[in-house]
Amino acid sequence: MVFDARAIKLLPAGEHLTSPEFPGLRIVSTESGRAWTYRYKSPVDGRMRQTKLGDWPAMSLHLAVAEWDRLRKARDAGEDPALAAKEARAEKRRQADAARQKAAADAYTVLDVCNDYFAGHVRITRQRKGATEIRRMFDTMLGECARLPAATITRSQAFDLIRSIAERAPVQAQNLRSELGAAWDYAIDSGRLPDTAANWWRLILRGKIKSRGKRINGEHVGTAKRVLTADETGAIIRWLPNFSSLVEDVLTLYLWTATRGAEICGMCGSELREEADGILWWQCPKAKTKNARHENATDLRVPLFGRARAVVLRRKDLYGAGYLFPARTKEVKPVEQKTVQVAVYHHQPYSRTRPDEPRPRLPVTHWAPHDLRRTARTILAAIGCPNEVGEAVIGHMQPGIVGTYNLHSYDAERVEWLRRLDAHLETLARR
Repeated sequence: MVFDARAIKLLPAGEHLTSPEFPGLRIVSTESGRAWTYRYKSPVDGRMRQTKLGDWPAMSLHLAVAEWDRLRKARDAGEDPALAAKEARAEKRRQADAARQKAAADAYTVLDVCNDYFAGHVRITRQRKGATEIRRMFDTMLGECARLPAATITRSQAFDLIRSIAERAPVQAQNLRSELGAAWDYAIDSGRLPDTAANWWRLILRGKIKSRGKRINGEHVGTAKRVLTADETGAIIRWLPNFSSLVEDVLTLYLWTATRGAEICGMCGSELREEADGILWWQCPKAKTKNARHENATDLRVPLFGRARAVVLRRKDLYGAGYLFPARTKEVKPVEQKTVQVAVYHHQPYSRTRPDEPRPRLPVTHWAPHDLRRTARTILAAIGCPNEVGEAVIGHMQPGIVGTYNLHSYDAERVEWLRRLDAHLETLARR
């Protein structure tokens, strides 16, 4: 049968026409139209296959025969036209996908990586103060890098950004480098960056950014950790009444409990309980501690003796179950650590804040509230407290496998050694 136009038009759906002049060439009728196909036996695997040549009447008989002849010659040469067409379509899709991925990668900037990391991880797992600081770093320190495509960041670009910050603020540069490395890991894990994207932040300047220590009155005072001597500790205890009652009480708890400033400032009356042994315990919820992100962490239990007990009972009488160190704001919230730090600095002999305001000056210089926690921990070691007990007292989790398997609460040991710390501090105060 010849490929007659009238016969093609009348061809029912599901039927086809062939011609002995053109073996394998067919016109196939479907509900949607008519199409030229080439049916043949594959020279690759011997299976029957069919490939579409084009739609009729857009493709005339003359064009269909020309395409059939081309494919027939290719088949005679050992090629499989259907497989070749399939591979061509697959390659076209791969190229299109690659183009889309490249466009998406080019549009996904360094700032986008940081924003996704902050929203998906930092905001959820970090405490508010730490999360706020990371947000500030991302907003103020990325510079021109913020707008660059994250997938194409080069090692030299990463190096230049971190080095430029390290020249003026080494600690900030270390922190930014660490958080950017974590942000890149998060983006790669989530599929927003390709697996091939290099995380240069993990590799550049490793171990080469060194802190020069804090600066006081424009001079570096080094990186040594301050621990007060016995005489200095006694002098500060005797001088504490010169501070406001809030600052005096917070500093007292630093020394008598060796806990962190944020934990002290956030203390609530509802966290205090006198237990069967007659000891007043402060149970600081895990969520308020620095260990909140660790699965094995527990609430921090602190027995209160001497001045620490007197401070919290007096404040509980004033503030009940709420915050024992409330901020002077309309919003009900605890005082910030920074308030205590500023108050201590204000009384340092070298302080130039509000120079016209007379104030008593501290007899012991160059210390901050956190140094009292370090001093208390050092005193515990000096009076014989075992290391694992001292670490439990100050709320440190034991590292590695020890922290996983040693889940002892150390309550009895806390009582013994904080009672000894109370007695020792009173001895220093009487010198």
